[in-house]
Amino acid sequence: MPTRILPAVGDADAVRSITTLLSQLPDAEPVAPVADSTQLVDTLARLAAESVDELPEVVVVHERIGPVPALELIREVALRFPSVGVILVTSDASPGLFQAAMDYGARGLVALPLGYEEVASRVQAVAQWSVGVRRHLGAGADVFAGVGGRVVTVSGSKGGVGTTLTAVHLALAAQASGRTTALVDMDLQTGDIASYLDVQFRRSVVDLAAINDISPRVLADAVFRHDTGVALLLAPAEGERGEDVTDRAARQIVSTLRSRYEVVVIDCGAQLGGAGAAAVEMADTALLVTTPDVVAVRGAKRTVRMWDRLQIRKAEETTVVVNRYTRSTEIQPPLIQRITGTTVAATTVPAHFKELQGVVDAGRVHELENKSTVKQALWGLAGELGLVKATEGTHRTGRLRGDRGSVSLRRRKDAGGRT
Repeated sequence: MPTRILPAVGDADAVRSITTLLSQLPDAEPVAPVADSTQLVDTLARLAAESVDELPEVVVVHERIGPVPALELIREVALRFPSVGVILVTSDASPGLFQAAMDYGARGLVALPLGYEEVASRVQAVAQWSVGVRRHLGAGADVFAGVGGRVVTVSGSKGGVGTTLTAVHLALAAQASGRTTALVDMDLQTGDIASYLDVQFRRSVVDLAAINDISPRVLADAVFRHDTGVALLLAPAEGERGEDVTDRAARQIVSTLRSRYEVVVIDCGAQLGGAGAAAVEMADTALLVTTPDVVAVRGAKRTVRMWDRLQIRKAEETTVVVNRYTRSTEIQPPLIQRITGTTVAATTVPAHFKELQGVVDAGRVHELENKSTVKQALWGLAGELGLVKATEGTHRTGRLRGDRGSVSLRRRKDAGGRT
């Protein structure tokens, strides 16, 4: 059986040299190369959705792949697609980098400039390893392939627009529909998820920041299991400790959660730090919450432009959620869409704070009544985003509203960005 090899190379010259060499290998079947980390993960997820057997045996990652750094990308592939062997192509063949690549999950390293014998030997060894893993797991084994690990970030155009409430109820809706769900508070200095859900906690996201290899047991120790079934990874009680969560640590934490849960909802707050930027960049869906007033919409436009300048996310890959909406407001969703250049969610959240005041003050927002129009809208938004198994039906903690059907908002840069 031919060895399927998927090159992940961003540089045009490197693509030609690598694909030419791979095509000369015996029993090799190079597939069309991908140009960046997003395309690689999307391609593997699409193949895994059909069958684990459809995945290539070998993925070749070039050191200059982007936007996610090569080692971080290798870790994500290793976590989400454990039967795929990854080879790192690099100009630095030092023992230090070799050890780092192995720690991140690579199965081999090949030095530049490429040599036929070295590449052939390494590809053969990694392919044999991949085949052995699949044989051991068995054709019918239930192997997590990463396609269910949907990451959604919720950011605010400014403080007080309803970011945390939106994140909490999206997670509750996903969990109530039967999906395993994690809710992460990445608003590291001012996070309030614990207050909203009446949680007393000892561990936080900071406890995972210094760990190079997050095992299931380590993750379980840091996660708080809420009465609703949602797994909570909370912000530290001491806000200054949030600086310990670097962008690198955030990438590892998000990748680990993605490999363990079907839905991961991340509250990024209104302030952009390294950890939040990494989460937004890695997200399948990035939500930006705003209210229909001049100051908040200006904040949304400012945030979208900043994300674009920092190459975190393009405007067309961002979805704006309009909170506290009334039909009488002068700023309507179509105008917000034109101002920000984003997609605006079809579901708007009405301005009915009286419904919320009691449960917010009590720290029990998960007990919001099913008849609440705010809850119905937020759970309808979860249906619109495809976070629930059904977009219409009765579940344990509320009725999911939304006859629009499930809308996939997974970003695809290779298809032009806008969904």
